[in-house]
Amino acid sequence: MNKCQLLFEDNLKFDNELALLTYLSQQLQEKGIVKQSHLKALLDREALYPTGILLDGYAVAIPHCEAEHANSPAIFILRTQSPVSFQRADDDGTVDVSLIISLVVTSPADQLSLLKALFTHLQNKEFYHFLLNRSQDEVAERFNEVIFNQ
Repeated sequence: MNKCQLLFEDNLKFDNELALLTYLSQQLQEKGIVKQSHLKALLDREALYPTGILLDGYAVAIPHCEAEHANSPAIFILRTQSPVSFQRADDDGTVDVSLIISLVVTSPADQLSLLKALFTHLQNKEFYHFLLNRSQDEVAERFNEVIFNQ
């Protein structure tokens, strides 16, 4: 995988999933990481394949879209002040999430390997709580170790 930029924002407040996804896409676009088409592609994909994932007593959302809407690879971690409801990936309900990990990839193969690595590690409650509660530098270091294998 090409060098992946890790972005991080903390203590954010959103009224709903649409507001969060709009903010996320705008931030990525301002940094030149995604194309103008990113937000629409992200919303279209979420409508078809929601990314809210309920794990063992906690939840995460991993919004992403096709590689053609990206300029450069990045992972954008957002932590919210209060949970935001996301559509669940496995049924018609919703799940409240405070940890959002958005993937931006330039290669479909990278997306699959990142999703696998993330999902494997997110099933570990300690890893989830680490991402939710530690400093940006600590999270970046752990991501480099376990997700990027560096």
